[in-house]
Amino acid sequence: MGRGKIEIKKIENPTNRQVTYSKRRDGIFKNAQELTVLCDAKVSLIMFSNTNELHEYISPSTTTKKIYDQYQKALGTDLWSAQYEKMQEQLRKLKDINHMLKKEIRQRIGEDLNELSIDHLRDLEQNMSEALNGVRGRKYHVIKTQIDIYKKKVRNLEDRYGNLRVRSLEERHRNLWMEYEARLEDPQYGLVDSEGDYESAAALVNGVSNLYICIPPAPRAAPPPAPPPAS
Repeated sequence: MGRGKIEIKKIENPTNRQVTYSKRRDGIFKNAQELTVLCDAKVSLIMFSNTNELHEYISPSTTTKKIYDQYQKALGTDLWSAQYEKMQEQLRKLKDINHMLKKEIRQRIGEDLNELSIDHLRDLEQNMSEALNGVRGRKYHVIKTQIDIYKKKVRNLEDRYGNLRVRSLEERHRNLWMEYEARLEDPQYGLVDSEGDYESAAALVNGVSNLYICIPPAPRAAPPPAPPPAS
């Protein structure tokens, strides 16, 4: 029993469609290769999948350009003439636009003004004035932005080094105070009697004085009054 006839219509399932395309493409390329070898034919195949993927086959004895040239010669037509004319027309338009732009640039720098009428000169003056205002506004905006950036950098530097100075002074003060307390608690230091104007001073026990804390003496009591002379 033979195979059933396959209905020729678009395969809706994308996976099945791609599988069928790959199989039939390989079959067509195989037939083209066999036709080239068996019959010494010049075969050129160009195929694009629905995903715009290019597949091509060309007989080893020729090239794609030679096939195109031979095709045009056989039909007596030029495949590129229409496209060439379109490209030439587009080139002419671009040249005209380029010429007009160059002329406008020269007029904006004060050249080629003799052919302009008073209305054109007024329009040119107005356009240049508006352009000058736009350039000036942009310049001021750039200057202001740069000034703001520099001010921010200066403030950051001032905050950074100012905080460092404050922390440095606080650290130095704390170290001095800790050193002072350590010396007071050191057993090498003590209170000694002072026979001078003060009662005591903090000094080394061995007699070498490095730090003194002087305490003024208490006021002395006044002497009693003398008795009156006998009569």
